[in-house]
Amino acid sequence: MIRIGLLGDIGSGKSYMAKKFGYPVFNADFEVSKIYRLNKKVFKNFKKRLPKFFKSFPIKKHEVLNAILTDNNNLKKIVKIIHPEVRKKMNFFLNKNKNKKIIILDVPLLLENKINNKNDILVFVQSKKSEIFKRLKKRKSFNLKLIKRFQKIQLSLDYKKRKSKYVIKNDFTEKTASKYVKDILGRISK
Repeated sequence: MIRIGLLGDIGSGKSYMAKKFGYPVFNADFEVSKIYRLNKKVFKNFKKRLPKFFKSFPIKKHEVLNAILTDNNNLKKIVKIIHPEVRKKMNFFLNKNKNKKIIILDVPLLLENKINNKNDILVFVQSKKSEIFKRLKKRKSFNLKLIKRFQKIQLSLDYKKRKSKYVIKNDFTEKTASKYVKDILGRISK
């Protein structure tokens, strides 16, 4: 099985590109939102470690955001609790799709949490900062302070780009996305 890991800045279009490949996608952000809704063990851990912020199950996104924005250290605590659960979900996904030719990993902290394998094909999704900002502002959960907190725990974009075998210059058009994906899949298949 070929594993393609997508890297890039918050809002650079990784999830959009992941879908364009046409293979099974493991989307970590989607899994995290499911964990918040369905995993009582995570809630109990949150409540134990951060009792001021988590009152009732299911976990509400605004409670998580409030905890992160109140104290820098809370993000680390939350990541420590949620990360093992995301890893379990990913392992389940990998097992379920072990007979697929290619799978896509859309995991924002792929390198930071050492989830990648040395044989993974890393693809960096590069977008103009102005375009990313314009798109992020449209999200209903947009919060610049929060985005900056998340960016602080990530490796530098330059490092991620250097680690990547391919770079997609995302201008957020269908034509460009399809062209890059087709090109990458063509090179991988050789």
